[in-house]
Amino acid sequence: MLWLNRGNTLGSVMVQCSDPNRRSMNTLPSKKTTPIRAALALSLAAALPASAILAPAPVEAAAGDLDKAVAALRGISTMKADFVQTDRNGQTVRGVMTLKRPGKIRFEYEKGVPMLVVSNGKSMYMVDYEVNQVQRWPIKNSPLGALLDPSRDVKKYGKLVPTSHPDVVSVEVRDTQRPEFGVITLIFARDASSPGGLRLTHWVALDSQNHRTTVRLANQRYGVAVADSAFTFRDPRRSSRRPG
Repeated sequence: MLWLNRGNTLGSVMVQCSDPNRRSMNTLPSKKTTPIRAALALSLAAALPASAILAPAPVEAAAGDLDKAVAALRGISTMKADFVQTDRNGQTVRGVMTLKRPGKIRFEYEKGVPMLVVSNGKSMYMVDYEVNQVQRWPIKNSPLGALLDPSRDVKKYGKLVPTSHPDVVSVEVRDTQRPEFGVITLIFARDASSPGGLRLTHWVALDSQNHRTTVRLANQRYGVAVADSAFTFRDPRRSSRRPG
């Protein structure tokens, strides 16, 4: 697990590392000026009823959906989206996610949250500007590797989660040989205008200690121009920018 030497109101988007000597990152960054509202239902709710995700599905309805989900992920070259992140305590924070395959992602938190999560294609970084601290770990050691790591075979490690609604596809990804990497469940809605015909709406990540983090996406924009410089950051430990 990735840990930080800060209070219980710190953390980020379920980007877990397998270091047992550090504190879990599954709680949210603190906001000094804006209270965090308990709005777990907001992030868990998809455009379709939540019951549709949990109800059993006929086997024939799920045929081919795992391949379609893999194709949808591989079909994303770049994407921007607004996000709402909810931690295990039901606290929420918002921001903008920028993704560029292979391997690059940036979670820019709203004003008042002095943190940044960014991957440069090889490593994930959690940057804490409040205490001038940077944590780093390989993207393959994170549940987000299902989104980012080009070597991660989602079909090999993924399985469909039953859903009775024909417009929802839910895929649980876990490496049974490395349980410390946690589990991520990717939820898609059928959308002909999205890559592979599936729109990634949210994901739910669970770490090895059963701490849950949900990230709900909205206003997804695909194929947007994204410079590699978007995946660099100002290192608070020094004045220069760390190369992506």
